[in-house]
Amino acid sequence: MFLHVGNNKNIRVRDIIGIFDTDNATLSPVTKQYLSRAEKNGLLDLARQDVPKSFVLYRTKEGCRVCFSQLSASSLWGRIKDPSSL
Repeated sequence: MFLHVGNNKNIRVRDIIGIFDTDNATLSPVTKQYLSRAEKNGLLDLARQDVPKSFVLYRTKEGCRVCFSQLSASSLWGRIKDPSSL
């Protein structure tokens, strides 16, 4: 099963490590540092150019990646909990 995070970007649900609210999660200096390092290493995906409301940390064969989404974390979580909305 895949989670649609916006703008034709889909992530396999079993590869998702976490879904985070951008406003709350980016208050932590550790999270800011992680996201900055991921950006420098080319590990960030943007589901859209709008201001992101959430980000999804997920696994790939090469390691972990981060995908920013314009959808809220609660909306993404709701899509996972209710497969008919996928």
